[in-house]
Amino acid sequence: MGFSRNIIITGGAGFIGSHVVRLFVNRYPGYRIVNVDKLTYAGNLANLKDIEGKPNYVFEKADICDFDAMLAIIRKYNADGIIHLAAESHVDRSIRDPFSFAGTNVMGTLSLLQAAMTAWEPLGWKISHTPGAAPVPCLFYHISTDEVYGALELTCPEGKKSGISGGMAYGDRLFTEETAYRPHSPYSASKAASDHFVRAFHDTYGMPVIVTNCSNNYGPYQFPEKLIPLFINNIRYGRPLPVYGNGENVRDWLYVEDHARAIDMIFHRGRPAETYNIGGFNEWKNIDLVRLLIRVVDRKLGRSEGCSDSLITFVPDRKGHDVRYAIDSRKLRRELGWTPSLQFEEGLEKTVDWYLSNQEWMDNVTSGDYMKYYEEMYNL
Repeated sequence: MGFSRNIIITGGAGFIGSHVVRLFVNRYPGYRIVNVDKLTYAGNLANLKDIEGKPNYVFEKADICDFDAMLAIIRKYNADGIIHLAAESHVDRSIRDPFSFAGTNVMGTLSLLQAAMTAWEPLGWKISHTPGAAPVPCLFYHISTDEVYGALELTCPEGKKSGISGGMAYGDRLFTEETAYRPHSPYSASKAASDHFVRAFHDTYGMPVIVTNCSNNYGPYQFPEKLIPLFINNIRYGRPLPVYGNGENVRDWLYVEDHARAIDMIFHRGRPAETYNIGGFNEWKNIDLVRLLIRVVDRKLGRSEGCSDSLITFVPDRKGHDVRYAIDSRKLRRELGWTPSLQFEEGLEKTVDWYLSNQEWMDNVTSGDYMKYYEEMYNL
């Protein structure tokens, strides 16, 4: 069959990527969605079993650092859009191995940009899929993180209502699209560098690009090195819950399906060369989040709420640990009408239900090697 658009989604077997792939495959049957993933430890095709037989879905196993492979895939599918999610994303791993993060996040993004430019620039940044039809404008959409902005002050230690979405705020300042970059970890530095390369390809070559910076995501299919799935599993089995420092660090949380909806809106209606911040206006101190999570999981397991508080284990603080992140996403709401659809407690309930109902998935990704890594990471 013919397709009106051919869109490559990199990192589509990962956490956020799998939700974006699923959304696009189901919502746009006239698009061919090409999932490009190297299938590293956090990439899992089981995340997409429900759509793997769809006629508009294709998987290509490839490394974004391989320029020849990226160029061949872009040309093979006559791709007019790239949604770039493939990245190394765990701060702890970046502290241990910064070279891997520079390789994937910086050089991989540069390889993909160069491949897209090689394929698209001779066509005037537009591609025709159907004879006689108007060509489709090309777009390189790069997904980044709020961590590139550095850290915000914790000026309201007890928190206050944000007045925007019912969430909490722990300071008056938020990251806006104009906030200067000040990355503090090897991970955020590598993402900042990749953001700069994307914008440079627009300014130098005229490539149509969009960059978005998002706050912490949570939800189904997240690899359990991240806080929420890790702690759900550990509460279930009575394992320690390692909390960095005193647990006072603050993060802004967004349900992953809301992020996927934002990506959809921005890809189709966002203005090229623009940056959009995506956040939940929903700040939580780590220790408060952990205690809420304990109550929810205990209740769903038929235990007395809070009985797993004894599992909380304070561990030495992460090197260079940023105090607070908080995203101002009012530009996205103003221009495209996007707002988060779920309150945090509702999203957390859905997330806990999913992990407790999908223990086979969890067992398959938490291998013996993973558990050894986890114990070494937190000195447990």
